Amino acid sequence: MLGHLGFSYVGLIYLLMLWIPNSIWSKNKPVDYNITHENKILLLLERVGQVCCTSSILIFNDFNISPFSAWSLWLIASFLLMILYEIWWIRYFNNEYTEENFYRSFCGVPCPGASLPVTAFLLLGIYGKVIWLIVSAFILGIGHIGIHIQHLKAIKPIKPIL
Repeated sequence: MLGHLGFSYVGLIYLLMLWIPNSIWSKNKPVDYNITHENKILLLLERVGQVCCTSSILIFNDFNISPFSAWSLWLIASFLLMILYEIWWIRYFNNEYTEENFYRSFCGVPCPGASLPVTAFLLLGIYGKVIWLIVSAFILGIGHIGIHIQHLKAIKPIKPIL
C-alpha cells in the first residue's frame, strides 16, 4: 500500500497528457480569465497536491502495466478519464477562448478540466495501491476543483431557489 520505488512510465504518460495541453493553454487562456480572487488556501492545497502527485506518479513503479486481472479495470477507467480530458481540451481549443467555454461541463462532468485528471489520478492510485498518490489526489482535488468551482460561480452566479 505504500508503493515500490522505481520509475513509472505510465506516470510519465499521464504527466505528458497533463502538461502538453496545459502548456498550450498557457498561451491561449480565456480572454476574461482572472485569478486575482482565488482562495489562497485552495491555491496552497492545489500546489501541494500538484507536487505530491507529480512525485508519486513518477517514483512508484506500481502504476506500470501488469498482467491483466480484475484490478486492471481501475487502470482502464483511469486512462479513459485521461482520454476524456484530452478530448475536453480539443473542444476548448476548437472554440472561443472564454471562461464560460473553459468551465462548462463535458459529458455530464462538471468542471472537467479539474475533475477528470484528479479522478484519473485517484483511480490510478487505487490501481497501483499507492496511498501516497491517493492522498495526493485528494489534496489536489480539494484545491484544484475548489478553484475551478470558484471560477465557475464567478461567471455563473447561483440563483437562489424561491
